[in-house]
Amino acid sequence: MKFGIAFANTMQFAGAEGAALLARGAEAAGFDSLWTVEHVIVPKDYESSYPYDPSGKMPGGHDASIPDPLIWLTWVAAHSTNLRLATGILILPERNPIVLAKEVATLDHLSGGRVELGIGVGWLEEEFDALGIPWARRGARTDDYIQAMRSLWSSDLAEYSGEFVSFSDVGSKPSPVQGSVPIHIGGHSAAAARRAGRIGDGFFPAGGDIVELIDIATQTAADNDRDPKAIEISTMTSGLFGSDPIAAVEEMEAAGVHRLMVPAFMLAKDPETELAGWGERVISQVTG
Repeated sequence: MKFGIAFANTMQFAGAEGAALLARGAEAAGFDSLWTVEHVIVPKDYESSYPYDPSGKMPGGHDASIPDPLIWLTWVAAHSTNLRLATGILILPERNPIVLAKEVATLDHLSGGRVELGIGVGWLEEEFDALGIPWARRGARTDDYIQAMRSLWSSDLAEYSGEFVSFSDVGSKPSPVQGSVPIHIGGHSAAAARRAGRIGDGFFPAGGDIVELIDIATQTAADNDRDPKAIEISTMTSGLFGSDPIAAVEEMEAAGVHRLMVPAFMLAKDPETELAGWGERVISQVTG
């Protein structure tokens, strides 16, 4: 089992000093990765329903600091050695996929191949409106963008023709260290699980019935002649914060989970002490 930190670029960790402290402490404690969140803008008043809180509202609101994930992760890369640099998630249909492919490959190249690209389709319609990007068919746009980026990463002269993006005989260097970057599909819906099964390198179910969503992803992978075991599963479980976290780890491992997340707000009161504590109480007990 691997352990990551979710919502890493929030609260006091959004700033330079806090980000560096989190990176150094997480690496020392045995966490394998930091996972960022993303919003380009957050309207003061919005009607879209935030799917991960019963209130329908995102914690922090419009005045919460949410740094750009790739720039924040570049800072983290410079203050760490082995940490995986993960977006969890980046809102893919809001991005230009050709520019994003260049940015992600550059970060992966400079960091020695440490990037994990977690993506989602987004939930905040008002954000799409402000950016001038259609809300409708954002799922299809996401699928198209994934294939286009992989083409740019894997070919010296890439070409791709899709509904939303097309190019031919173009180079985009530097290339990712391993020839591509793992793409993790995030979300709480059956559609996200199916997308992970069809085209994801990983799946980050962030709500709903985790076991059911994993089953959908793995069955979809099998239906598409893919190896279900090759899809890396990362998620959170409340049992990790209960009286027997090791039992919770074992339960999630049996369900097919490869990485468990600790939300950054669980570390906010005293980050150095909390990080070291997780390393001693849980991570070292699991990883030996």
